Amino acid sequence: MTGTGPAATRVLHPPAGYRLAASVRALTFSPYDPCARVAAGTFWWATRTPDGPATLALRPGSGTLLAEGYGPGAEHVLARADAIAGLRDDQSGFVELASAHPLVARLAREHRGLRMPATGQVFPRLLRAVFEQKVTGKEAYRAYAATVRHFREPAPGPLQPLLLLPPEPAAVAATPYWVFHPFGVEQRRADTLRRTAALADRLERCVDAAEATRRLTAIAGIGPWTAAEVVRIAYGDPDAVSVGDFHIPNTVAWALAGEPRGDDARMLALLEPFRGHRGRVCLLLEAAGIQAPKYGPRAPIRSFARY
Repeated sequence: MTGTGPAATRVLHPPAGYRLAASVRALTFSPYDPCARVAAGTFWWATRTPDGPATLALRPGSGTLLAEGYGPGAEHVLARADAIAGLRDDQSGFVELASAHPLVARLAREHRGLRMPATGQVFPRLLRAVFEQKVTGKEAYRAYAATVRHFREPAPGPLQPLLLLPPEPAAVAATPYWVFHPFGVEQRRADTLRRTAALADRLERCVDAAEATRRLTAIAGIGPWTAAEVVRIAYGDPDAVSVGDFHIPNTVAWALAGEPRGDDARMLALLEPFRGHRGRVCLLLEAAGIQAPKYGPRAPIRSFARY
């Protein structure tokens, strides 16, 4: 097909109360993410597939969700469109587990339209997660966006030139660490990114979240936090908990026990009744905007461009 029209389409049938924007928010880094964004109510997601570049558009309709695929990989992304939209999210048993805490039970009811997406792709989320290691969100987004634009490759479809493809792993692996320096990335994270990019093909062949976690954490520079951030999105793992996060232990302790501060051990103890859906509980707390009281100064935003 010529022009900017989709190469193929697929009609999805989400459950009553499904919320597209809330469900796919985890796939965007910010409203200006160069690889994924919501525009005029439509979710746009650019990616690479075994068949070539592709863009997926998800358009909500009257009780339906229209999936449109663009580019050589259109059929590939359409086959997975329901998972990317979160419609394969298995919530079996969660209502019963949620009843263990009145707040979690209430959030499960209020946010029942929130589903967890599963892209089936490891490296695009890993790219972002490495940049998020131990820095502020602004620093991480700046590095991520600058890297995507450095390897600039327009995504197929009508959203050009706004939508770009995530970088090709081989190109990232071959890039010297100092190229990332002006983006605010020190050598440690740059080398971690290059190592993971070199292993991207192997990582993409993992059959489930458990195997991906084992392979990821065997790579120097990748710990439990990064692995959890990746498998929660790539595999839709509802039990993935980001151990080592700066904020989440405090949020969980405050929400579930009224304690303004908590460490990883306390967080995991409080989440234990929800095993199998511990990551989902954290997602619900985030969706509800629950935050622990804040003390002390904010972390400064640093620059490595001069060094």
